[in-house]
Amino acid sequence: MSINDLRTDIRGNVLLPGDTTFDLAARPWNTAIAQSVAAVVEVADADDLAAVVRYANRAGRAVVTQPTGHGATGDIDDAILVRTTELNAVAIDPAQRVAHIGSGAQWGAVQAAAAAHGLSGLAGSNPVVGVTGYTLGGGFGWLARKHGWAADAVRAFEIVDADGKRGRVSADSDPELFWALRGGGGDFAIVTALDIDLFELPRLYGGRVSWPAERTREVFDVFTELTTDAPPELSVWLQRYQIPGAAPTVAIDFAYLGDEARGRELTSRLDTVTGALVDTRATMTPDRIGTITAEPTEPGPSLSRGELLTDLGDAVVKTIIDAPVAPLLNIQIRGLGGAIAEPTGEHGARGPITEPYALYLLGLGLPHLIDDVKAAFGTIVDNLGAHVTGKKPYTFLAPGESAQAAFDTATLDRLREIKRNRDPRNVVRANFPVHN
Repeated sequence: MSINDLRTDIRGNVLLPGDTTFDLAARPWNTAIAQSVAAVVEVADADDLAAVVRYANRAGRAVVTQPTGHGATGDIDDAILVRTTELNAVAIDPAQRVAHIGSGAQWGAVQAAAAAHGLSGLAGSNPVVGVTGYTLGGGFGWLARKHGWAADAVRAFEIVDADGKRGRVSADSDPELFWALRGGGGDFAIVTALDIDLFELPRLYGGRVSWPAERTREVFDVFTELTTDAPPELSVWLQRYQIPGAAPTVAIDFAYLGDEARGRELTSRLDTVTGALVDTRATMTPDRIGTITAEPTEPGPSLSRGELLTDLGDAVVKTIIDAPVAPLLNIQIRGLGGAIAEPTGEHGARGPITEPYALYLLGLGLPHLIDDVKAAFGTIVDNLGAHVTGKKPYTFLAPGESAQAAFDTATLDRLREIKRNRDPRNVVRANFPVHN
């Protein structure tokens, strides 16, 4: 059976090795990752996707869906890679406060459409991240401490199952699969669209204040104070940067889901650290929330590692505050707690995170730097010792890591059982599969 047969089965594009645009189409967001796939299929609609899955069943191949290419691991040799870029419709029902979103839509588009009605989704920090992959993995950003996981805001999924059949999954129609898709990753069915709850947020107050690296200890003390007793409406992240060719800096990024006066009052300690280099604090609408951290919106080569921190004690200070950032680009600490620390019960597979902080390490994935960056990751984690738990959010997983790190034993066992029942031939493949 030739993979060329797909070209007669679907309306979208089928790209094979040797085609002019194949390499570009197969490239993930992280260009340090190589993806050796059998084909790239740019589907035109959900029927196309169903046809691809039915072909994969006949041909004995796996199907991997990457709407934007984020989260790729490179571990998908000979699979059919599906791009759902054309499935990007966004429809807002302001009366019901619901968004119907195609699986190829990015958060920036959803936020722009919702903001027109004074509403917001539970978006992440980067506007070009896809809604679907982020949400399937749980998803936590600036609104999470108040409203919880993005996965828990899903009302329904439209899917193609492992047999190539289209369907709609909700808590009433298929509670077991609905539970798995809400935070368990994309290993159980391919999502073509989803309905999500929106939240009232006509305005918020937030931004970034950055200082020279000499102020790092002072800034860290402020960060510690702000995150110790912050209300759930306030999220605060600490950033340390070492950009090649530039002086090292330290920054605090924050978002307060309320008016500027109260936001300034809650974050007034920022003004006690003098010598700020940048200050972007402002009232903004939720479609601007992706500007707070000013993350890259174009693909590039990178290496990352995420961990969960038990505290910000002396070992943490010595390892990630007092030590140089280089050879890394960025050391980020996110204040957690609030709604994401609360039990979710049967609402979804993404259970609570009880650790108070998340650590995210980022380095350039250039060939001459890879060994040094990986060594720095190892040294930092080794030095932190028992201050990291070994668990991590699903969306923080990096190539070489396993979904096992994202779930407790009971949840992982249940997810694996659902996978065996729904997809015994392992046709649907997530970037980080739950199966053994």
